[in-house]
Amino acid sequence: MRWPWNLFKNGHASANASPSAVRMTWATSRVGRSISRTGLLLRKQLWVFPLLAIAFLGLGGFFVRAAIERTMKNNLGSQLQTLLGVETSMLQTWFKVQEANALAQANDAQVREQIEELLKLTDPDAGEVTTGTLRTSPIHKLIHKELAPTLSTHDYFGYFVSDKTGTIISSDAPELIGVAERPIQIEQLVAKVLNGDTVVIPPVASRVLMKDENGKLRSGVPTMWVCAPVRDATFQPIAVLGLRIRPEREFTGILQLGQFGESGETYAFDHTGRMVSNSRFDESLALLGLIPDEAGQHSLLNVLVRDPGGDLTAGYRPTQRRAKLPLTHMAAEALAGRDGIDLEGYRDYRGVPVVGAWAFLPHYQIGIATEIDRAEAFRPLAILQWTFAGLQTLLALAAVAIFVFSIIVARMQRAAQKAALETQKLGQYTLEKKLGSGAMGIVYKGHHAVLRRPTAIKMLQVDRVNEGTIERFEREVQLTCQLNHPNTVAIYDYGRTPEGLFYYAMEYLDGIDLQALVEKYGPQPEGRVIRILEQICGSLYEAHSLGLVHRDIKPANIMLNRRGGEPDVAKVLDFGLVKAVDEEKQTNLTAAGSLTGTPLYMSPEAIQSPNSVDPRSDLYAVGAVGYYLLTGKPVFDAQNIVDLCQRHVTEIPVVPSVRLGRAVSPELEAALMACLEKSRAKRPQTGRDLAASLSRVPTSQSWSIDEADAWWGRHERSVITGKPSDTAVPPAGSAITSTASYAQTVVTNE
Repeated sequence: MRWPWNLFKNGHASANASPSAVRMTWATSRVGRSISRTGLLLRKQLWVFPLLAIAFLGLGGFFVRAAIERTMKNNLGSQLQTLLGVETSMLQTWFKVQEANALAQANDAQVREQIEELLKLTDPDAGEVTTGTLRTSPIHKLIHKELAPTLSTHDYFGYFVSDKTGTIISSDAPELIGVAERPIQIEQLVAKVLNGDTVVIPPVASRVLMKDENGKLRSGVPTMWVCAPVRDATFQPIAVLGLRIRPEREFTGILQLGQFGESGETYAFDHTGRMVSNSRFDESLALLGLIPDEAGQHSLLNVLVRDPGGDLTAGYRPTQRRAKLPLTHMAAEALAGRDGIDLEGYRDYRGVPVVGAWAFLPHYQIGIATEIDRAEAFRPLAILQWTFAGLQTLLALAAVAIFVFSIIVARMQRAAQKAALETQKLGQYTLEKKLGSGAMGIVYKGHHAVLRRPTAIKMLQVDRVNEGTIERFEREVQLTCQLNHPNTVAIYDYGRTPEGLFYYAMEYLDGIDLQALVEKYGPQPEGRVIRILEQICGSLYEAHSLGLVHRDIKPANIMLNRRGGEPDVAKVLDFGLVKAVDEEKQTNLTAAGSLTGTPLYMSPEAIQSPNSVDPRSDLYAVGAVGYYLLTGKPVFDAQNIVDLCQRHVTEIPVVPSVRLGRAVSPELEAALMACLEKSRAKRPQTGRDLAASLSRVPTSQSWSIDEADAWWGRHERSVITGKPSDTAVPPAGSAITSTASYAQTVVTNE
């Protein structure tokens, strides 16, 4: 298996091939061309787009989810309210039917006549009647005979008749006759019945042995009663007739019609919070221990509608007995008389988060709830969320994959670039030796393959290539190529190798920069200073005429050379910070408000508002360079950059004559001080104006060609070779490019 880094090996080269040949084979291979094509990927940073897509998808998903959730809640709320209303209406209709049946039987003439006969037997004025005598009365058979058709037709499972004292005087269960304690809890309702109301009593547990749904006799059988008043001839209530209803039949059956989905159910509960209908989850409730795990046991009357505090179906177990747990949110609201709906979610009697609607029927003392598990109710929303999460995950993986691929390709590209450098070949140029390097740039001495002339070749540091440096590097060469003045460094050519190395070739200078000149040889004569400044003014005048501002004029960016037999030829270098004053977009390469230039030579406006610099800002720097050449010291000395910048903005410089301690031509001193004015309006307005002022200095001709030739004759060897060694002066070759000085002194936004 071949990994990407194996491409850097010489697997395709013969054993006898030289390392250089091997690297050249790689650089010109199909892989090398592929890497060149991926330059767009690296420059554009395409891995960012999936991240942006994730952000937009997340934002869109948020609003889409919110809109869908609102719609779902509205629809769900409407469905719950509708179902609850239908169930409530059906139950109320059923209740009225039961009340009508009981009232009809209580007002039947034969039934009423026989009950009146029984009441005479229990009348204290008729003498004492024993329970045995009451139970053996033939009247019970007559009452049973009259009620039998109704009991059979309407599915009633028994009856009782009680007098005003609550003593049962007749029943289908003979053992109850004569018992004063009622078999059901009707204490709160008997008064209403005796006052003429017909009442349906919610399911309660029987206190006597009764047959359950399986025909087995036991106590605690769920029982409902519908009770109606029995009236005498004067229409006054004299007794209570109760008909027994099996709640697990029609009552629970009506509520079970409200089951929907996988978890939706409708159930009833009484005023104590006890469930009085069967749950659809009886099987799981038995497994959870909420109802006895026995045949015939149901949730009816066995489940308290209380909040266990956690999801029992997920393994949660409460730390309190169920009777001490609080009512569920629904039950608490209903028993407080507040009908309502909750779509945010609350825990039901199983502890499962649900949404629901509820109502309480005070006339019957029961509450009705319609609920569905929240997870099921909002399942479409969850699916939507999972879909968005899946898409975001895929996009994140895509971003990571693209990013990793970019890193791999970037490393391959850097390796290819280094391999290309090791071949000592850049396009048509052969590299001979490294002259110097700085923070971002590196300079080689080389020559053109055909022309053979010495050339300085500048390129970006391989390990520091990014979108900003490439753009700045290209801009530097494009702007510098527009300049043709003999005192501006000449650009011969520029291009990009298949491996993505951007470079440009410029004239090779073997002189010395002004910084090194002063450090090594001290302050310069007035005539020489004037001659150098005039040449700088000529170079800048051309740049300013084209709308370009250098912004980094300083001694290290000006080379002094012997060119074409002419001594002291100045060359202005490094237009890397040049600003196109007529193109606002060019200023965007430098962050707003950033400090660009070298603080020792920066104008006040370049410090205060960098984007407002103009040609007069360069002339301030020219004056500062002249001051340095003349005195051997910068205009201002300071302990830190902040102090230095403050002095440029507010402080008047000491005149050169005072700084030197000897006389200086007043005209030269005036020209330099005019350049250093805080107000741009008081400075020379163009490079040509400054050059004209310098030409009028009496000492402007004091530095002759002969003197310049003599100086170069004495020092040319040390300037070119750097010998004898001087620790204060860097090798002249490194001064060809200003990147070394630039890295040490320039404050930029990079």
